[in-house]
Formats: sequence, C-alpha cells, structure tokens
Amino acid sequence: MENGLEKRYGLLTAIAMVVGIVIGSGVFFKAEKILVATGGNLPLGILAWALGGIIMVICAYVFATMATQYEKVNGIVDYAEATVGEKYGYFVGWFMAVIYYPTLTSVLAWVSARYTCVLLGWDIVGSEAMALSGFYLMSIFAMNALSPKLAGKFQVSTTAIKLIPLALMAVVGTIAGLSNGVLITNFTSGVIADVSNNPLFTALVATSFAYEGWIIATSINAELRDAKRNLPLALTFGTMFVALIYIFYYIGLAGAVPNSVVMQGGETGAKIAFSTLFSKLGGTILFVVVVISCLGTLNGLMMGCVRGFYSLAARNMGLAPISISLLTKRLICQPTLLFWGAVKRYMAAVLLWSQSHSCFLVWPFQL
Repeated sequence: MENGLEKRYGLLTAIAMVVGIVIGSGVFFKAEKILVATGGNLPLGILAWALGGIIMVICAYVFATMATQYEKVNGIVDYAEATVGEKYGYFVGWFMAVIYYPTLTSVLAWVSARYTCVLLGWDIVGSEAMALSGFYLMSIFAMNALSPKLAGKFQVSTTAIKLIPLALMAVVGTIAGLSNGVLITNFTSGVIADVSNNPLFTALVATSFAYEGWIIATSINAELRDAKRNLPLALTFGTMFVALIYIFYYIGLAGAVPNSVVMQGGETGAKIAFSTLFSKLGGTILFVVVVISCLGTLNGLMMGCVRGFYSLAARNMGLAPISISLLTKRLICQPTLLFWGAVKRYMAAVLLWSQSHSCFLVWPFQL
C-alpha cells in the first residue's frame, strides 16, 4: 500500500529511538531500588538486571522477526493486524494513539520539568514545574511538527549525550572500585538489610520500567529507509546494547561507593557516586544529563505519538480518515499533529492538576 510518507530516517535514527526512549531517568536512580530489593546483594541485583534485559531482548527479537515480513504504517499496529486480524489491529491502534503514547509523553514532560527544577533549586510541585512541563511538551511537539528530520537528529544527539555518563561510570567506577577494594567488598558482602520473601522477583519487577519503551521505535517503520532490514537490526542490537550498558553501569556504581551508601541515599545515591568519583561538579553535571536524557525520551515518545492516528487513517479507519491522511511533503500529518497537540496539552494539564492536588492519577509514576 502506498502511504505517501517520505523515507526520511536511517538505521542510526532507529537505533537512537530504541536506545534513547528506553534510557530515560530511570537507569540513573534504579540502582538504589534494586539494592534495597535485594538487601544489598550485588550479584543478585546484577542477575535481576540481566534477566530483565534478556526478557526485553527476546521480546524485541520477536518484533524484529515480524518487522522483516510486514511494513505498512506503525509497526505495532501492522503486527497486531497480521497476527490476530484487522479488528484487533484497529483496537491496538486506538489504544496506542489515545492512551499509551499521550500518557507517556505527558508524564515525560512532567518528569523532565521536575529534574530541571531540582537542578535549578525550584519547587518541584510549584508553578515553575507546571509551566516548564507545558513548555517542554509544546516545544518538542513544535519541533516534530515543523521539522521531523530535526526531531530525528535531536534524538540521535540526546542519545549520544546520555550515554557519556553511563559509560564513564561503568569504566571509571569499575577501575576505581577494583583499585580501592570497594567493588570487591560490595560483591562479597552479601545481604546487609532485610528483604522480601522473593528478592529476585522484586528486583526484576523494579527493572521492568527501566527497560520499557523500545516498542515505540516501530512507529516510524513507514518512514525508515530499507525498513525490513534496518528496523530488525535496530530492535535487536539496540535492546542488547541497553541491557549491557545497564549492567556495566550498575557494576561501576558499586565500585564508586559502598552499597549501604547508595541504599541510604535513596534517589541521591547516584549523585553521591558521581560526586565521589568526579567531584561535586560531577554530581551537578549528572542532573544536567538526566534532564537531557528525559528530553530525548520525550522526543522519542512524541515521534510515536504524532503518528498514532495516521496509522488508522492510512487503513481508512478511525476518526476522519480522509482528513487525517492528508499529507504534505515535510509534515507527517498536519491535522493529526494539531489534534494531538490539543489532546496532549489537555492530558498534561490534568496530570499537573492531579499532582498539585495529590490526586490518584500521579502515584503510579512515583514508584
């Protein structure tokens, strides 16, 4: 089927979407939760990261296999349609367009604003955070609407930037930990705190959100050059790379400071580790990178979000398919972008309002 979409993206952008969407803020602060879940048992924590990574890679490989066979519009909808049927694909498309994409996109704008407020010393639940959330959401939306190619380059750039501190901690932390004995002590100390009845399962669940988001890379399959080759490569090698960098970062973190320090430090544990290795400036730079990392994830989510309803319109389904499927050479779909710009602003407003009123809508994202 001819969808009229320009083949504007290459393999590098697809890999950047897989890696960049998965690596948000979670990896920087999940070490504490994994250590608490395992009672400070470092080998068990590494096993949890490895098992979570294996699950992600297997799932991605299944989608990669599908990607070698089907290339229509929006991979997840393509695969649902091919395996179960047209009606199921339609429902999946609606779910992704109405709930999955907009919700995650709004949350990432909010998270990005919160970390920016932490960096600047502002109140994370005040008016500054609310205004900043709206600014990030509309700015990333505008970039995707006005220049999809720029959005792709932004995705590649932010992915490269966020990998720098992870790689530095993995290498420098491991070397420092082996030199001063901290890493060996952390490996051999065993359980140093109370744990649940099944610490491995608890830790595995804690890693699950850190491995989420790679599936959104399939949303650009219709605009990816040689998609039946490049998308499977991006899904397979991108997820494998993420799993490895997570494990090595976790080990490097254990070489910087004792496990007890990370556990007691809570979400500041990673900042303490970076400050120990790279001075107080390193701790500050960490939060700058976290903000950039969140914005990169936000952009990747937005790239999927603005294509949500077009995947239905291209099949002559959904809301006003003829109008939504009208394309220009440069824009993805102007009616879709305008419509979802309004929807995302509404969802962001609801999310921010619920945060300020301690409403139930926010608590799942604070786990």
